[in-house]
Amino acid sequence: MSKSIYLANPYGFSTQQKQVLLPPIVAALEGLGLEVWEPFARNNQIDFLESGWAYRVGQSDFSDVEASDAIFAIVNGVPPDEGVMVELGMAIALRKPTFLFRDDFRRVVESEMYPSQPDAVHGAAQGGLAGLLLHLSGGDILPG
Repeated sequence: MSKSIYLANPYGFSTQQKQVLLPPIVAALEGLGLEVWEPFARNNQIDFLESGWAYRVGQSDFSDVEASDAIFAIVNGVPPDEGVMVELGMAIALRKPTFLFRDDFRRVVESEMYPSQPDAVHGAAQGGLAGLLLHLSGGDILPG
C-alpha cells in the first residue's frame, strides 16, 4: 500500500498555475511512489455557488490532512498562502511528517537570523524535488 501525501498549495486558484506549475510537482511526488492528495482536485465536487461552501471545503481539507500520511506544503509567496499555512498548522498539530518547498527567492522576514531559505531548500535546484525530499527526510521519504 502506497503512502499518501497531502499537497498543500495555492495553485488551484489560477488556471495557468494549475496547468503549468502543479503537474510537475504531482508527477515528482508520484514518481516517489506516493499517492498525492491535491485539495483542489479532491474538492471539485463542491458547488461553490451554494451557501456554506467554504465550510465544506475546510472540513474536507481537514479530513484529508488527518487521513494522509504526510503533508508537502508549497510555501512560496510573501507571506505564504494563508490556506496553505492553515493546512500546515493542522498537519503539525496532528504530528504528520511535514515537508516544505520554497523556490521563491524573496525573503519572508528582513533578518539574517531567521533566513527564509534553509540550505536544503536552497539546494533543491541541484537535486530537484526528489533530492529535496530525500535531504529533508534523512534519506527515507516516509518511514513506514
